[in-house]
Amino acid sequence: MREEEKKPTSTIRRILKQRWALSAIYIASAAIILAAAFLLQNSFDDSAKDEESAETGKNYDQPSVEVNSNLETIKMPVADADKSVIKKQFYDVNADEKAQEEALVFYNNRYEQNKGIDIAMEDGKSFDVKASLSGNVTKVQDDALLGNLVEVEHEDGVVTRYQSVKDIKVAVGDKVKQGQAIATAGKSQINEEAGVHVHFEIRKDNIALNPLDFVDKQASAIQSATEAEADKEETPAVEGSEADKEETPAVEGSEADKEETPAVEGSEADKETPAVEESETGTEETPAVDETDESTDLESGTDEEGSVPGEDTTEESDSLKDSLNQSN
Repeated sequence: MREEEKKPTSTIRRILKQRWALSAIYIASAAIILAAAFLLQNSFDDSAKDEESAETGKNYDQPSVEVNSNLETIKMPVADADKSVIKKQFYDVNADEKAQEEALVFYNNRYEQNKGIDIAMEDGKSFDVKASLSGNVTKVQDDALLGNLVEVEHEDGVVTRYQSVKDIKVAVGDKVKQGQAIATAGKSQINEEAGVHVHFEIRKDNIALNPLDFVDKQASAIQSATEAEADKEETPAVEGSEADKEETPAVEGSEADKEETPAVEGSEADKETPAVEESETGTEETPAVDETDESTDLESGTDEEGSVPGEDTTEESDSLKDSLNQSN
């Protein structure tokens, strides 16, 4: 019995004494650990996917917006833009008076500013109205006065509106792709002179923009343009600095001082002051100069006629002596 119990032990010992035994044990242990880690990782991934699908399933009934719609190029809402004409332009506050007058819509003795562009075909026939950008339909409205309306919402608060249409092919909540037909061009009572047309608008945060400024440009250009416009309106410091350069009283005062300061005028006038004039006239007419001349004559002993007074008196005294001698 003792010999039978010793046989298994001796066999294990004999195997462990082999050179490859320890290496084999290490490799087997590593394989078991890696397999366990792989199984655990797969179980975690499966649970995460289940949670994600459960979360997304909650909003299955809400329409989604194309994530790459900002990369789309804005197109005219017609199939063939080359055969289209613009019946009425967008009212631009920066345009000249003539352009502004042409962009007014007259109805019921009132003038209204055109918030978009009215597009028609050259032949005056009806045509399919296409989606200018991919998005979600948020409004479909029947209106005989303004024309039936289809409104499509896009990213960053951008909305495109298609008005004066008929045979509307979409409903609220529908997801439309760029170039998809959404209606047919029709008429409106407010702009009957345009005939069969579509009134096309682009709005950003409910502010109407000129569609022609963004046609054939990416939708992201709308966001960039509105941000640049906002920066111009919200920088009074720059405008104030420009106004200071043009209207600062200190600058004007300094200019006025240069032109009207009495000191400067006085300095200019000093060049022609009466003192200079008096000095000039004094050199010609002042009695001081005459007195100096007379003083020099008196010192020299001559009068104005060139005779010496001293010599005249001596000659008279000699003549008197001669007359007295003769009388004696």
